[in-house]
Amino acid sequence: MTDMFLSRLDAILGPRGLLTEAGDMAPYLTEERGLFLGRARAVARPASTEETAAVVRLCAEEGVGIVPQGGNTGLCGGAAPDSSGNEIILNVSRMNRVRAIDPVNFTMTVEAGAILEAVQKAADAAGCLFPLSMGAEGSCQIGGNIAANAGGSGVLRYGNTRDLVLGLEAVLPDGSVWDGMRSLRKDNTGYDLKQLFIGSEGTLGIVTAAVIKLFPKPQDSQTAFCALTGLDQAISLLARARAASGDQITAFELVPRIGLEMAASVIPGVSDPFADAHDWYVLMELSSSRADADLRGNLETLLGDAIEAGDVADAVIAGSLEQRHTLWHMREGIPTAQKSYGGIIKHDVSVPVSSVPAFIRAAIAAVEKEMPGVRPVPFGHVGDGNIHFNLNQPEGADKDAFTKDWPRMNRVVHDIVHAMNGSISAEHGIGQLKRDELTHYKAPIDLVLMRKIKAAFDPKGIMNPGKVL
Repeated sequence: MTDMFLSRLDAILGPRGLLTEAGDMAPYLTEERGLFLGRARAVARPASTEETAAVVRLCAEEGVGIVPQGGNTGLCGGAAPDSSGNEIILNVSRMNRVRAIDPVNFTMTVEAGAILEAVQKAADAAGCLFPLSMGAEGSCQIGGNIAANAGGSGVLRYGNTRDLVLGLEAVLPDGSVWDGMRSLRKDNTGYDLKQLFIGSEGTLGIVTAAVIKLFPKPQDSQTAFCALTGLDQAISLLARARAASGDQITAFELVPRIGLEMAASVIPGVSDPFADAHDWYVLMELSSSRADADLRGNLETLLGDAIEAGDVADAVIAGSLEQRHTLWHMREGIPTAQKSYGGIIKHDVSVPVSSVPAFIRAAIAAVEKEMPGVRPVPFGHVGDGNIHFNLNQPEGADKDAFTKDWPRMNRVVHDIVHAMNGSISAEHGIGQLKRDELTHYKAPIDLVLMRKIKAAFDPKGIMNPGKVL
């Protein structure tokens, strides 16, 4: 990358759009967990689709690798550059407008750099709901959510990001712009091209805007925290709740005793709501767009039935918005609380919902045999089969030595997931962290097809090189 190249970038982007000084670039060079610290020649911050296309055309001409980046909250190193210093980062944060809201069609047109929380608030102001929700929603961006096919706590009711996108605009690796900004629920005119970009982690192009689905705004929401009589009862309670509520469950989150204890010890305001300790808990939420849906009565009835059937030992229903926030603060605070207990090896996996208890038992037994004293903390979106199977280091162990065992413990956990026809990445993607694992577990024909698609879109290999494949 010559000075002439940087001058041409500067001419496209202007002084606010191009960063080349080390101090200015530093926040863009590492990822959320600090596992990948790369180098880049420059950070390009285009303010429009046209500027993005011009930057990509220049990089295509010169053979310069591009690392697309949004809020940089990913957990697999998908938005971090390599160590060569020969790539540029293309960050879309300046492209953050809500272009249009159509509350009749229940759609919003938004640029890729819009913060997820801002998108949620814009939908709320229009009397609608955008249901994608996760711990990082105050900083992650919609373009990154789309590129990673983000999940979150509402997947059980509303689906993954893939299910929430109707249309896309993307800059291709040659700098051309694909306009797929459709707001149609039905369009049966050939390949659904937008789906190639969703979950591609920026390896096929850069998402610059999207048409996303909105939903009726909930008028009633009820949240309960349930102490289970056993792990298997999480699945029977889920089935009972879906049937009794008319499938109005928005979230169904598994919490282990160790996760509750960690959160209560670290996060202000979080405590055990029950007098007796239990091994497993579920945080369950129902919502309806009808104010007269009587969800409270419905929830009380189904919990009473669950207690009588022996699935639930005890339960509390949030009596206020503050109590609801406290319950969610506990669940969402588990990953933060784990950091106070030393090194963490994380697994974001999924299995069929019916197999969740068997997976957790098998995985706990396997990791404890492989590493005596390790502290498994399995929690998460059991309603859609996605468990965050995190491991905290044994008490008194060396943190660095423990985290170096990440690949070995990956193989232990992922072998069990694979044997149960599960996925080694439920919602975090592949990036750099799981690239080699993908090669080990993905069927050869799948990898062949993925490489053919990559070669067709990006024959020069400049778009997020070294990620996913």
